[in-house]
Order: sequence, then structure tokens, then C-alpha cells
Amino acid sequence: MLAEIKSAVGVSADLIPGSAGIFEVKKDGVVIFSKNKLGRFLKEGEIAELLTKVQSPE
Repeated sequence: MLAEIKSAVGVSADLIPGSAGIFEVKKDGVVIFSKNKLGRFLKEGEIAELLTKVQSPE
């Protein structure tokens, strides 16, 4: 997943351990994917698509 993020947006990402099966992807503090809300894990290539679609707050 780190390689996919690096390839998609050209930055390194931090993985922060969680608990209770929570898995979220945040960009600039904004949740762009929540396993808890969607009831599923990311599909292959989905993280790259989400990261490139979401605009950073200005």
C-alpha cells in the first residue's frame, strides 16, 4: 500500500496502528476511506484513485 501511495501522489505515507478493526485513509486530516463506514477493505488500485481525486483543502 505504501508503494501505491508513493506512486499515486509522489509522497511517503505514515501507517498508524489502530485497534478494533478500524482502517481509515486520511489525506490532509480528511477521511477519504473508512472500512468501518463501507464495511469492506480497499480494492486493488482504489487508494491511488481516491488520493488523486481528493483535493487538498486550501
